[in-house]
Amino acid sequence: MKNPYTTLGVAKGATADAIKRAYKSMAKTHHPDRGGDADRFAEISNAYEILKDPQKRAYYDQTGT
Repeated sequence: MKNPYTTLGVAKGATADAIKRAYKSMAKTHHPDRGGDADRFAEISNAYEILKDPQKRAYYDQTGT
């Protein structure tokens, strides 16, 4: 899996609000129902799942997995 921060295009110290805005923007662009790539959308969704949860984000920041 790629780095979720680079997948969403946010800095490692980004706020939860900035992460949410980046996800929504990218999800609109890459959503399969709007003609986007399903694989790219899944990658974006997985990155957001990690970064939106403070515990998962802290674990990723510590371990990189």
